[in-house]
Amino acid sequence: VEGDRLTIWVGTAGGGGWRSTDGGLQFKPVFDKHTQAIGAIRIDPKDPKVVWVGTGESWVRNSASHGDGVYRTTDGGDNWQRLGLEKTERIARIVIDPKDSGTVFVCATGPAYASSPERGLFRTKDAGKTWEKVLFVNDDTGCADVAIDPQDGGILYAGMWQFRRQAWTFRSGGPGSGLFKSTDGGSTWKRIHMGLPKADLGRIAVAVAPSRPNVVYATVEARDATA
Repeated sequence: VEGDRLTIWVGTAGGGGWRSTDGGLQFKPVFDKHTQAIGAIRIDPKDPKVVWVGTGESWVRNSASHGDGVYRTTDGGDNWQRLGLEKTERIARIVIDPKDSGTVFVCATGPAYASSPERGLFRTKDAGKTWEKVLFVNDDTGCADVAIDPQDGGILYAGMWQFRRQAWTFRSGGPGSGLFKSTDGGSTWKRIHMGLPKADLGRIAVAVAPSRPNVVYATVEARDATA
């Protein structure tokens, strides 16, 4: 929690959500009544008692557990409300508009073993009452990561990932993968090509430097690193 170095939130692959209020000396389980596979946690920058949790493991091992949507607490973890996106199965990241706590983006990796339209980047402008899918490539490409400019919530970056898990193999990458940018709060997106490998890409992680938001880092999986 920003401004409170003793309060720490942890989401685990198969052990639910945990909270520490003493700098990590002790942790208390706060999500045991719900799905135990946690893919993402995000604390509201304006109110540390408001915490969002996305369920389902986004690191799709063949034994990874799926989730049942996105949850939110408004009292620091004592009570939780599920707010939809149940069919996404896996959520990799959640970001909140720094100036508007009601605008939240959920990056859904989606089902691992099958094609599905229930993946991509989702946005709510009413704190989870309704959702719209604002970035979608195809039924085989999910959202691997999303980052928001901490000074301008209208600027976002999203890594889209084409993948398929099967019992006997795993395929990562394809023409659906790519890095995208929005400058209007997620309503429209443009694919970034310059400086990235020319061959098909795989999973992409992206981060914005908080001290200089014009500096953006991306870790890109690619068979051929030639740009």
